[in-house]
Amino acid sequence: MTDKTIKIRLAVTKEQIRKCYPVIFQLRPHLTESEFVSRVQIQKQEGYHLVFLEENGEIRAVGGYRFATMLSRGRFMYIDDLVTDEPYRAHGHGLKMMAWMIQKARDAGCSQIDLDSGIQRKESHEFYQKHGMSLISWHFSQKLVHPGPGQV
Repeated sequence: MTDKTIKIRLAVTKEQIRKCYPVIFQLRPHLTESEFVSRVQIQKQEGYHLVFLEENGEIRAVGGYRFATMLSRGRFMYIDDLVTDEPYRAHGHGLKMMAWMIQKARDAGCSQIDLDSGIQRKESHEFYQKHGMSLISWHFSQKLVHPGPGQV
């Protein structure tokens, strides 16, 4: 039996952010590595936190969250991203990440945690519901087309 060393840490440096890319790519395949690093750095200025779970020095799961306050919810944590490296799913890493983020939310005085999950991610939905989350609303979205020069 091998001794597994598991650590959950915030990605603070550019190199730590970059090391998260191969795992986050499985959730956000539209991003290149440089776009990912750049967006995380911008989002950090807006209150985003990138966190990763390492097992024996290898990144197995990545999450991202922020805190907000809304009239409908009060203070809450919004989980932007949560993904476990595909070969290591069902090993408890996602559950450890959720527990870590829930504790951060409690420490920050949040009344709840929220996240959105793509309608095609049925296994993720089962995971969230199995671990105490409820489907409480529909999320609607509309892409905005910005007019070109000289157009209104």
